[in-house]
Formats: sequence, structure tokens, C-alpha cells
Amino acid sequence: MKAVREGWRALAALAAFALAAVVVALLPQVLSGYRTYQFAQVGIYFIAVLGLNILTGYCGQISLGHGAFMLVGAYTTTSLVVHEGVRDLWTIPIAGVIAGVAGLLFGFPALRLAGVYLALATLALATAAPALAQHFSGLTGGGTGIHLGELSAPFGWDIRPNVWLYILSWSVAGVMFVVAWLLTRARFGRALRAVRDSETAAVASGVNLAVNKTLAFAVSAFFAGVSGSLLAISLAYINPSTFPITLSILLLTGAVVGGLGSLVGPIFGGLLIVFLWVTPFYSSHVPKDAPPVIYGLLTIAIMFVMPYGVVGAARRATAALSRARRTYSERRRLTTA
Repeated sequence: MKAVREGWRALAALAAFALAAVVVALLPQVLSGYRTYQFAQVGIYFIAVLGLNILTGYCGQISLGHGAFMLVGAYTTTSLVVHEGVRDLWTIPIAGVIAGVAGLLFGFPALRLAGVYLALATLALATAAPALAQHFSGLTGGGTGIHLGELSAPFGWDIRPNVWLYILSWSVAGVMFVVAWLLTRARFGRALRAVRDSETAAVASGVNLAVNKTLAFAVSAFFAGVSGSLLAISLAYINPSTFPITLSILLLTGAVVGGLGSLVGPIFGGLLIVFLWVTPFYSSHVPKDAPPVIYGLLTIAIMFVMPYGVVGAARRATAALSRARRTYSERRRLTTA
């Protein structure tokens, strides 16, 4: 019976993924060029939040420095495109690998830290990264920034730049989602959840804390690097101020609001970041300084109403409906008996 239930759950998950893919594919047909660009940005931030969720939601390590790994990925892409003449598409996996190596190297000293101390260490990383990028002006363009040039579709496709960016962003996001799903369902994912729930019990079960914590940082940074690369491609211009400390805080906020420990939650996190901060849908109707205030107030309101995030609230509602249905069925059976 358990095997049958697991089979139905897997089938339902596959159907939901297929439906989501169809919706994503058809969305540009009904959106304006600007909205298409916004939803392309959602896909980019979805990747970063997804990677952070692997580290924080599955492994329990709080990071306030993932903007730094996005910076590494973005400058890897810009440097390869501008200085080496590499096509922007081929730089995306390279940017992820370079950022992943940076996350791996940071993961070693981070092994001695936990909780708020780890959060402060990663916050220091997010603070230092833009300053370092500005210092190495020969590679990064310094405070002036660096241009990539206009985005164009490959193979001579006659397609609008915003639509091509949308296709690229969500294609990469789909691949990264599958990678995250495979990782979290494998032994690695089970080890991360064990570390999150109880490090003592995890060690007693044979889980290597050092290896799994460090790999979690590397994998999470790889996702952030890919996201940073796509962000650089989408903006066609970056400078150190593109990756402020607030970006790292926004990523963690997006992960929490979407729902920690969920692979679907980062979609809501990406929507929150783009439509309430990056390119607010209300920007033409309110003062310029209002978006941060509105973002903060709405985030607080969301967490009061849904303390476990959007996905957590949906799971609780589903469980409540299931219990109510079982109770109704039991009462009906007793009445008719």
C-alpha cells in the first residue's frame, strides 16, 4: 500500500511539473515585453533562492552572504565575455563552477561556526565582496562597471531580446530545479536533513558533518553563481553596487517567505523579490523611497499570517482538509452503522 501511495505521489509531482512547464512556456504569449522581462528576472532569482534553500532549508545553515556568490558568477561571465570573447551562454556553467569553488573554500572555515555566528560571517562576506570587485578594476571595471553588449538570440533566431531572456532564464531554472530535486531525494539530501534536525543524531548515524556541510555550501554557491551569470546577461551591465548587502538579505527573505525546505517555495521568493523590490509593480504610483518600506511591511505581514511560508501554509491547509474529510467520513460511517 505504501509503494502505491509513493507511486501516486511521484506521478502527481511529475504531472505538476509538466503543468508548470506548460504554463511557463505559454506565459510570454499573453505578457507585454516589460512583464516578460520581469518574469525572466523571477526565474533568475528563483535559481539563487533555490540554492540558498538547499543550504538553509535542508542543511540548517543560515547565510546572509549569497549575494557575494552571485557577484562571483556575474563577474566570471562579464570577464569571459568582454576580455576573452567567450559567448555568454557558455559562461553560465563556468560561472556556477567558479562560484561553487568559492563556496567550497568558504565552507571550510565556516565549519567552526553555527547559528548567528555563521550568519555574521557570511554577512561579512557580502560586505567585502563589492569592495574587492571595485579594487580589481582591471578585471571588473571598478566603480565604473563593465558592459556585456546587447543580448541576442543564438543561431540567428528572429526573437525579441526579452523573450529570449525569458526562455534562457526559465530553461536554466528548469534544469536547476531538476538538479535540486535529484540532490535532495538522494543520499546527500537525506544527510543534509539529518544534519539540520540534529547534528548529534546525524553523526551517530554515520553522517560526515564536515563533508556534507561543506558540500552544501558549494552546491548552494553553484546555484548562486549561475543566477549571477544570468543576472549579468539580463542587465548587460554590472558594477559592484549591483550586489549590495541588501541583495543577500532579500534572498534569505525570499527563501523564508516561500517556505524553507521546499523546492517550490523559491518561486514565491523570486516573485516577492522582483515584484516588490527589483522592479515593483507599484513603482509608478508611489514615491521612489517607498518600495523598501512597502517590501518590509508586506514581508512582516506575510510572516505573521504564514509563519512557515507560502508552501508551509499550503501544506497545513491541505492537512487540515484531509483531517476534516477523514473526520466527516468516520462520523458518517458511525451514523449509518
